[in-house]
Amino acid sequence: MTTDTTTAGIASATAGATNAEICIAACADTYRESGEILAHAVGIIPALGARLAKLTIAPDLVLSDGEAFFLSGPPQPGDPEAPQPTIEGWAPFRRIFDILATGRRQSMMGASQIDRFGNQNISLIGDWARPTRQLIGVRGAPGNTANHRVDYWISRHSTRVFVPSVDMVSGVGNDRAREAGLDHHHLGVIVTNLAVLGYDDEGAVTVLSVHPGVDPQSVADSTGFPLDATDAPLTRTPDAEELRLIREVLDPRGTRTREVAG
Repeated sequence: MTTDTTTAGIASATAGATNAEICIAACADTYRESGEILAHAVGIIPALGARLAKLTIAPDLVLSDGEAFFLSGPPQPGDPEAPQPTIEGWAPFRRIFDILATGRRQSMMGASQIDRFGNQNISLIGDWARPTRQLIGVRGAPGNTANHRVDYWISRHSTRVFVPSVDMVSGVGNDRAREAGLDHHHLGVIVTNLAVLGYDDEGAVTVLSVHPGVDPQSVADSTGFPLDATDAPLTRTPDAEELRLIREVLDPRGTRTREVAG
């Protein structure tokens, strides 16, 4: 396996698929067995992943405009012949809580910190009484993680994000969920710019795959707790049709490179 982690090296190793496109396909795969649920995707790569899933492996996936309307399909700015998605439903903000509480929703969120058991922090950095950084608060993370599947997207895999202990718990990790007896808690995967991570039987973060062109040791070195990526397989590369959809239909302007170079 090559150890060239530069953009050029990654693109070459994936026979044309860029690292951003591999990440989009990995995000799409999180919906492979979801069925008819509402997709909640935060970030460019996760949003493109949900839209790619809708057009390929998860046609029953429900997409929204990010506010209150359910759409018949994703916007397709690269296909002038494609019909504009029609509004098929309306769910004001208060209805989202009903959907969330019944588990008919799946989220992919970001994280400022994640620890070994998937506890997520988006609230603050530093001591609770005198934080060095005030972030966005817990938002919907507690309710999301208590009620339906949650995946995470990390665009820059580093020891600043993957930490031994989070400074505050926003999204509930596997250890705390077990202690609290959360029956519907379900952490899926963590897609990063280097790898796809999952959780072992103890609920601890493990490596499911390493992206083509990425040195497995760099995954371990970029994580603030022990993580062995030595024998991890390669993350799959998107097929020709998926690449066409990403490049020509869903993201012809290349917005995906704003989150992941290449």
